[in-house]
Amino acid sequence: MVVLGVLAVGLPARGDDPALRERARAALRKAVEFYRTKVSTQGGYHFQYTEDLSYGRSEMSDGPTRVEVQRDGTPLVGMAYLDAYEATQDRYYLEAAREVARALVRGQYCSGGWDYFIEFDPQKRAQFPYRFDGACPPSPDGFGAPGSEGAPARPERQTTLDDNITQAAVRLLMRVDRDLNFKDAQIHEAAHFALDSLIKAQYPNGAWPQRYSRFPDPSAFPIKPASYPEAWSRTWPGSDYRAHYTFNDDSIVDMIDAMLEAARIYGEARYLASAEKGGAFILLAQMPEPQPGWAQQYDRDMHPAWARRFEPPSITGGESLSVMKGLLLLFRETGKRKYLEPLPRALAYYRQSILPDVQSPSEIRRRACPERTPCLARFAELKTNRPLYITKGTRVTALDQGTTNVDGYELSYSDASVITHYSVLVSGTWLAGVEQEYREIQSADPVSLKRPDRLHGLSPWSDRPLDLSTSSGSSRAQSRDDGARDKRSPTVNLETRVRAVIDAMDPRGAWVEEGTIGKPNRLVSVFAAKDMVVTLAGKTLPMKENDTLEVFAGGEPPKQRIIRTRTFA
Repeated sequence: MVVLGVLAVGLPARGDDPALRERARAALRKAVEFYRTKVSTQGGYHFQYTEDLSYGRSEMSDGPTRVEVQRDGTPLVGMAYLDAYEATQDRYYLEAAREVARALVRGQYCSGGWDYFIEFDPQKRAQFPYRFDGACPPSPDGFGAPGSEGAPARPERQTTLDDNITQAAVRLLMRVDRDLNFKDAQIHEAAHFALDSLIKAQYPNGAWPQRYSRFPDPSAFPIKPASYPEAWSRTWPGSDYRAHYTFNDDSIVDMIDAMLEAARIYGEARYLASAEKGGAFILLAQMPEPQPGWAQQYDRDMHPAWARRFEPPSITGGESLSVMKGLLLLFRETGKRKYLEPLPRALAYYRQSILPDVQSPSEIRRRACPERTPCLARFAELKTNRPLYITKGTRVTALDQGTTNVDGYELSYSDASVITHYSVLVSGTWLAGVEQEYREIQSADPVSLKRPDRLHGLSPWSDRPLDLSTSSGSSRAQSRDDGARDKRSPTVNLETRVRAVIDAMDPRGAWVEEGTIGKPNRLVSVFAAKDMVVTLAGKTLPMKENDTLEVFAGGEPPKQRIIRTRTFA
C-alpha cells in the first residue's frame, strides 16, 4: 500500500505516467476504505481474516470483539495510514490513523501500556483494567486516573513489552499526536501517560522487565554488572521470568528507540534521559570474558537466567544483533563514544562463534543459514560457548485447556531434531553489516549520522533506507537479499510492481491469497514431533513429523482463502 502512496506524489515529479499515478491514487483510496470500513473493529485489526470476513484471528486473540495490539495487527495498519497521509497529504488517511489511535486509547491499561489484545465487548471489558473505562482507582503506584474514585476493582493485568507490544502502540499514538498538531486531547494524554509510566517501570540500572503490572521498588534491584552464575539448572525450573531484565525479542532496544522518538516529538529531556539510562544498562549487561556478548534475559543478580522452557541461560547469537545496533543508534543520536566501546570485543567474540561448516547440514540449519552461509547458535552455553539446542516435542492444545507438551523440550548439543516454532539457529551474515557500520561511523560527520526527523516503521532502529528498485510494498526494504535484482531502472521496476499490485486487488479493494487460519470452533490441535498415526472411523492415517492435526466442530471445513493485514499494510 505504501508504494501506491509513494507513486501518488512521486511519479509526476519524475515525469512518469500520469495515468498510472491516478490509478495508484484510486487504488490506495479503495484499499484503505475497504480496510477502514469493512475490516476494522472500532479502529482495531487482526493479523488475518477469512475471505468473507466472517472470522478474524491473530496470535493471541480471535473473533469479532477483540483486536490484536501485536505489531502485525492494529499498529501496522495505523502506521500504513500515516504513511499514506505523508505521501498524499489527504486528511482522509490521517482520520483513519486517528481511529486506530483511538482504539489503542480504549485498550490502555492502568499501568500505562498494553497487552496483546483489546476487548471491545462491553460485558467482557469488565475483566480488564482499562483506563478509558475509569477502572483505575488511585493507588501508591500512581495508576490512578481522573474521575476513577470508587471504581470497582478489576483483575490486575500486565503491561507487555514483549514482541514490541507497548512500544509499537505508544509510537503510533505519538506519531498521530504529532500529525494532529497535539490537538486530540485523548490521544495526547494517553501517549504521555504511557511514556511516563514506562519511565516509572524502568529499573534503577536502566533495564525494563518483559511485563509489569506494578512499578518496581528500587531498593530490591541493586545495580550490578553482568556476571556468570556459579551454577545453573539444565532443566527448566518453571519460575516467573516476567520481571527479568529482558533483551529477548528486542524489548529493551525497542524501548530505548521509542524513548528517543518521544524526545524528538515532544522535545522533553526526560525521555532522552530514559533512553540513555537504557543504554547504560546495555553497557552493564555485556558479559565478561570469555563471552563478551549479551544474554536474552538476566535476573536481579545480573546472571543470565531461564525464561520459557526453550530459553535457557546462555549468551545469545540472536538478540545481540539488536543490542549492538542499539549501541550504534545511541552513538548516532547522542555522539557519545562510550556506546561504541563494547563493540570491538563483542564483534570479535561473535566472529569466533560462527559455527563450523558441515558437509550435510541439518534441515533446521539449511533453513536458517541457506547455501552454507555463516550460522550462529541462538544459545551458547555459559563459559564453554558450546551451541545449545532445544529438542522437538509433541504439543497438544485443547479448547479452553491450554497447551500440554507431551515430550521433548530438553537441552541438547545436537541440532538434529529441534523445535521449529522458535529459532535455535540464526544467520551470521549480520556480523559483516554491523562491522561495516561500526567502521564507517567513527570517521563520519556527526551531523550525517542523525536520522530523519520523521521515523517510519515499528522498529526504526532496524531499518535501512527504502530501495525503490526492490520494494514490493513495504515502507522499508527488507534486510535480507531476496534474490537477483531487476536490472531495469528503479522507476520502471517500481511501475511494474505497482501495476501488479493494482491488478491483484479484488473489486472490494482487498488482496486475497491462499491460506487458512482455522475456525473459531477448533477443539483440538496436535503438533507431531515424530511420525505418528491417527485413527478415524477405524481407519489408520499417517501423520508425519512436523505435521499438525486440527479438529473443528461442525461440518464445514476451514476456509482456504484469506486476507492478511501484513499484505495490506
